[in-house]
Amino acid sequence: MMEGQRRILASVDDAAHRAGLSVGMTVTHAQSLVPELCVVNATPQEDEAALVRLAIWCIRYSPLVTPDPPDGVFIDVAGSAHLFQGEAALLADLCERLKAQGISAKAALSDTPGSAWGLARFGQTVLVSPGRASEAIASLPIAALRLAPSVIASLHEVGIERVAQLASKPRSSLHLRFGGDVLLRLDQALGSRQEALSSILPPELPRTELRFAEPIADPEDLKRVINKLSKALCIEMLSRGIGARRLDLVFLRVDNIAQSARIGLSRPYREPKHLVKLLADRLVVIDPGFGIEIASLTASWVEALAERQTIGAHLAEDGSQVDVSQLVDTLGVRLGSKNVYRLAPVESALPERAMRRVPALHATNGAAWPEHLPRPARLFVHPEKIEAIAAIPDHPPRFFIWRGIRHIVAKADGPERIHGEWWVDEKETQLVRDYYRVEAEDGTRYWLFRDAPTQDGGAWWLHGVGEA
Repeated sequence: MMEGQRRILASVDDAAHRAGLSVGMTVTHAQSLVPELCVVNATPQEDEAALVRLAIWCIRYSPLVTPDPPDGVFIDVAGSAHLFQGEAALLADLCERLKAQGISAKAALSDTPGSAWGLARFGQTVLVSPGRASEAIASLPIAALRLAPSVIASLHEVGIERVAQLASKPRSSLHLRFGGDVLLRLDQALGSRQEALSSILPPELPRTELRFAEPIADPEDLKRVINKLSKALCIEMLSRGIGARRLDLVFLRVDNIAQSARIGLSRPYREPKHLVKLLADRLVVIDPGFGIEIASLTASWVEALAERQTIGAHLAEDGSQVDVSQLVDTLGVRLGSKNVYRLAPVESALPERAMRRVPALHATNGAAWPEHLPRPARLFVHPEKIEAIAAIPDHPPRFFIWRGIRHIVAKADGPERIHGEWWVDEKETQLVRDYYRVEAEDGTRYWLFRDAPTQDGGAWWLHGVGEA
């Protein structure tokens, strides 16, 4: 990029950095160090537009997303992490998806935007526990506070290189010598001063908004607001012929801090009563502070939704087209959508591969488990090794020891021989299992197998328990 009449390096890759080049160095100086240096003209406007597109893509993780030029994005996940099985799983999913798209990224999660910014660029900690931001950034360089290069250079001149050193100095002298921006950035990183971020709005998505003459904070008032927003949003979605699969509720407080709550839906919906109930359950994550002055509701994920006939539904036969989507949504909001699922059959010889998790309302593909091959009520993901003694080789055991308890076999049925799937993995070419259904003297039933004939030294394993 140009700085007056000089060409300045706006960014450098890893190879250039190892060669001693750095941001801010003149191109002439850089070429004197690396004569065959490849220089590409910077395009700040295109970079900024790309960052905005990336921020819009990040809305999949939260409704509160703010681009931070030139190379950062703030994502407030406080109201949406539950949909990804927690903050750690959300960060892992975010980084994996970016890597799959060829984007090198580092993410960190903390109480404040300032501390998260510094940890993502200079720290090793990825996930900071609530209230531990000050400890996490104490050892970071002062560049982690988003200070201007000239201020950083001035602090280095007096021997202040780490955040902990800066925090230990008298505030009055810091303000007098280095200006108020140093204390502002330090307070924002430590959380003693709030930092308001302007969230980017997703384009062309159904959205409704309410503004209040006086700030509101009472939970009952918030529920009435949710009811009004939901009805207005459903009317808009009806006119477009769409339904919501994900809703983002955002409250803007009087201190310009946004609070959000996100819910996911198992299928497209535009029925206000159901949406209001789900959104009201998420009010526990909202801190109204000194009051809320603006509320908005956005359908950030929509799908086509045709009209459905409801008149005469009571005449349908029992069990036909039972709609459990509202129950699935309610459980998803309370437990997390990934914790509500069902098991679907998979055509596989090995029992542990004969099923997979699918969404609770996932359409069936017509596959089914063979009726003539009964399976236990509870199947272990990983078989557990047991000690067993059989009176006759290659017959069911007379007794076995599982988790330190001896079980005497009263009845047994088998074997059911299962071979490995050699077309999946060559290592399974020689895999053979002989399964037995056994009943202990106390009436409990188990599913055991031996992984090789007796003469080959086969071991015994317990793969399932319960009625078969």
